[in-house]
Amino acid sequence: MSIRIALMFSGQGAQHPGMGKDFFEQYAGARDLFREADLALGRPLSDLCFHGSQAELTASANCQPGIFSVSLAAYQALQAEYPFKAQACAGLSLGEYAALHCAGALGFAQTLRLVARRGELMDQACRQQNGGMAALLGLEPELIEQLCAKHQLEVANYNSPDQTIVSGPDQSIDAALEDLRALRQKAVRLQVAGAFHSSLMLEAQRLFAPELDKVQLSPPRCRLAQNYSGGFASDPAEISANLLRQVSGSVRWEACFRLLMSHSDVCLELGPGNVLSGLAKRINRNFPVFSINSVDSLHKTLSALRELQ
Repeated sequence: MSIRIALMFSGQGAQHPGMGKDFFEQYAGARDLFREADLALGRPLSDLCFHGSQAELTASANCQPGIFSVSLAAYQALQAEYPFKAQACAGLSLGEYAALHCAGALGFAQTLRLVARRGELMDQACRQQNGGMAALLGLEPELIEQLCAKHQLEVANYNSPDQTIVSGPDQSIDAALEDLRALRQKAVRLQVAGAFHSSLMLEAQRLFAPELDKVQLSPPRCRLAQNYSGGFASDPAEISANLLRQVSGSVRWEACFRLLMSHSDVCLELGPGNVLSGLAKRINRNFPVFSINSVDSLHKTLSALRELQ
């Protein structure tokens, strides 16, 4: 019996030195992909992923194309060991572009160049505005709404029933966290370069629009869930519009993951880290989810998939 597999792809923040190196060393498809990435960008992206420092990899202009390429290297390795057709794809913010490619909507080099430009524009926006983000844990929606209204914050991510990310000016994030400490509520400031998925990214979004206009998307070959709408999209014009709005708009990740669950028997997280697997457990602890972020984790996932058959 074949199992229905859905894919989800890592977002910004999952980067780490050495990411993707073992896929490159052990899988020809991954080597070809990294070499194509270096040629497409005209710079040694692979060397940055394998040997760059955490500080270098944290810049959006580096980590966005880096995470995208590592995620697809993991996909190449998976397909080499276990060929299958995904039933549905989604990605967290940046990860949406890996999902876009895996769904057959855009070629690798085109998508990579789009991702690299997105990262550059978001880096510019971060330098122009002092912004930040914080994860709110277990807060009631009414309290989140009050906090945002008081401190001019915006909801960046609806990640799970008990995790919401807010975004805004640095001083507003600090003031909100101070309020929450006084109320003995849980919140964590994120180590990010700016206020992603908020109005502080509107200039980046404006400049990104003509970049998106240059590419011609194809209808996806599997279900593609998008962050901005929290729903499936198949029309190329709608997909492009959602990609653009996502730059400054909220990410509805919980809604996307619930769609993946409804059309699959197992979800696989591809790319560095395991953030999405952690969020999946917050949403539905009983649904099978596995992370593929290294060759070792790939082999563990393959064993689990064969047991599910």
